[in-house]
Amino acid sequence: MEKLIITAAICGAEVMKENNPAVPYTVEEIAREAKTAYDAGAAVIHLHVREDDGTPTQRHERFQKCVDAILKDCPDVIIQPSTGGATGMTAMERFDSTNITPSPQFATLSCGSCNFGDEIFENTEDIIRTFATEMKKKGIKPELECFDKGMIDIAVKMHRKGFLDAPLHFDFVLGVQMTATVRDLAFCASSIPADATWTACAIGRDEFPIAAATIAMGGHVRVGFEDNLYLEKGVPAKSNGEIVAKVVEISKLLGRGIATPDEAREILGLK
Repeated sequence: MEKLIITAAICGAEVMKENNPAVPYTVEEIAREAKTAYDAGAAVIHLHVREDDGTPTQRHERFQKCVDAILKDCPDVIIQPSTGGATGMTAMERFDSTNITPSPQFATLSCGSCNFGDEIFENTEDIIRTFATEMKKKGIKPELECFDKGMIDIAVKMHRKGFLDAPLHFDFVLGVQMTATVRDLAFCASSIPADATWTACAIGRDEFPIAAATIAMGGHVRVGFEDNLYLEKGVPAKSNGEIVAKVVEISKLLGRGIATPDEAREILGLK
């Protein structure tokens, strides 16, 4: 089985310091959390950024500062800007995160609209086509974020129509719209093209059980404060690094090594 790629989603757009004081807002805090995850074994940093007061932003100027700060301490890590942003942002506001120098090798592309709590996370087919077209122009490989099986089908259709190039890479986000069960994880993994790679993540208490199942099934794993703030029930994680370290231990127990950033680039076909 190939080595495990660990993605650390270090802050997201929703969780706040009130939920866990280690959630990063400032450039310095974001760089710190990225470093803890990298040192523990993460090859990819899934990046949202905040203003200093914690407000989520997709401004490329803020992304540039955070990316530069992360790369200063983690020069070979793969940085994956989110184009999901936060609910309520316009599509092109969300896409501004990719307007950094150098252009990112990797970024997320959400493949459908869904309920996100009491709000709608809007990703029409026009938005998906636009993002896919612009990513192709920039040489960015999309990570196809799928919150349910229908989004996988949309991604496959976009590939068939020429908007996405093979081999595709998926991220199954479980516990938002689709339940975070091994049954549904296996359903998603069996629904993608044979040459595709995939990552999975789950929200809250389901994070580690889904990570373990994913590792055993040969997929890759995303964890971090965006998805879960606890090491176990009642025990807040002190850093993203603690969460990544737990996944590393699970992977070792299951007999899989951990991919370095360069090994992850080879597995994912990043240019």
